[in-house]
Parts: sequence; C-alpha cells; structure tokens
Amino acid sequence: MRSALLKKALIDAGVPDVTAVWCHGVGGCRLLNVVAIKQRYPGHARQAGHVAAMCRAGAYLGRIVIVVDDDIDVTDLGDVMWAVCTRADPDRSIDLIKRAWSGPLDPAIRPGEKGFNSRLIIDACRPWEWRDEFPPAIGPSPDVKRATREKWGHLLQETTNGRQA
Repeated sequence: MRSALLKKALIDAGVPDVTAVWCHGVGGCRLLNVVAIKQRYPGHARQAGHVAAMCRAGAYLGRIVIVVDDDIDVTDLGDVMWAVCTRADPDRSIDLIKRAWSGPLDPAIRPGEKGFNSRLIIDACRPWEWRDEFPPAIGPSPDVKRATREKWGHLLQETTNGRQA
C-alpha cells in the first residue's frame, strides 16, 4: 500500500515516467524506498529521488531513496544493489538532505533529539551524459526473473527467517 501511495505522490508531483516504486520491508516500509524511472532528461533521476524523499508518502521516517532505471526490479534487493554497485559513483551519484521530517519511532536518532533526520538519495541510473555508451546489462529481464520465481520458487530452500534463499 505504501509503495502505491508513494508512486501516486511522485506522479501527482509531476515526475514523468515513474515505472515502479517499492518500499522495502527491511526498512519497515519507510526507511528504504526504491523508485524506477525511464529517464527522459538530465536531472530526472535526482528529481524523482528528491520528491520521493520529501513528499508526504515518503517523508515521515524516510532514510534512503534509491532511483534506478526501468530495467531493474525494484522489489529485488539484489537487483537494486547491483544497480547501485555498477551504475552509481559516490562522487556523482549521492545527495544528502539534512533536517528532514522524522519522528519518535526513528531508531537511529537519540531519544532526546527526535524529530529530524537526514536522507540519502542514490542515483543508481545509467549516467545521463553517456547513457547510450553505457555497457548493456546482461542476464534476464525483470519480467523473466519474476516469472521464473513464480514458476520455480517452490524449489528454493527456506531459510531460518522464513524467506527464500
């Protein structure tokens, strides 16, 4: 539900070509949000990241927003981290927002200092300036991966925390 609300907020704010949004459970569906876009212009990824970090649906207790190209499966943390590792460079891909909206439930803020936190925005899209020269991704598409998990996921081993390996 939170993912759908965040996607709607991005679209309502005028961010074009938002193809997918996922608020990951590892962050209590608030601390880690991933947005996929089909890049249209310079700064599009940054626009999507900043809006996702600061709109009402993504602002309260937010911590990290990762923006990826539309060939990445936002629901798969492995895919998302692959994009961060292969498409993001710390010097050009990271923005930080200070004194953002937090709350009393924020586990990383001292009890007496609740109310504000900072946001990390990671642009894990192909660099706009040379996107046409960027090496192509190898492997199956997100749709093929999803279909494979649906068909063969029952063969994966269960781990102790109940998630599939």
